Amino acid sequence: MLWPLRKSPTWNEINYWALDLETSGLEASDQILSVGMVPIRGGVIEFGAHYYSLVRPVRPGALSVEGIRAHHILPNELEAAPPLAQVLEEITQRIGRDVLVLHCGSIDLGFLRQSHKALGRRWVRPVVVDTAVLLARLDERRRQLEPHSKPHPSGLRAARAQLGLPPHLEHHALWDALATAELFLALRHRLQARTLHQLI
Repeated sequence: MLWPLRKSPTWNEINYWALDLETSGLEASDQILSVGMVPIRGGVIEFGAHYYSLVRPVRPGALSVEGIRAHHILPNELEAAPPLAQVLEEITQRIGRDVLVLHCGSIDLGFLRQSHKALGRRWVRPVVVDTAVLLARLDERRRQLEPHSKPHPSGLRAARAQLGLPPHLEHHALWDALATAELFLALRHRLQARTLHQLI
């Protein structure tokens, strides 16, 4: 839901869900293997209310050797996981009318839209804050003060490091979601964004 500019709520009046997906690849034929979600309420990360699940592949054999090395998800773990339809329902219930926080969000959004369409489900089309977009805004702001400054790296790990955030366990949906939530709060502070409209 979007609000008129004059009625835009302050950023910390909004509830957010930082979300990350791990997939079998980046092609349209690839599948979601796991999802992690971490809520931010009142400007505070509530990790205890997180959601994490593996996803049983629609097509068996979705995980390559390269995927196992990257995500450390084993085929037998996926066999015992809930089906995609059940996981999508969990995601939808959590998002509700809240704002979704993603890093380089076009990939995850593409998989979510595609998965909903494949199962004949309606995608809720939430308001999205993309931390990669916020990084670009921070770069633009810094160039006005330092014309020859180098841009922030776009990768999650490298961007966090440059902003002084600690390293985290990569290629795990829950920990990447937490890392995205922390990056969001750091960028919100540096951009001095006071309303939701200043973040989207």
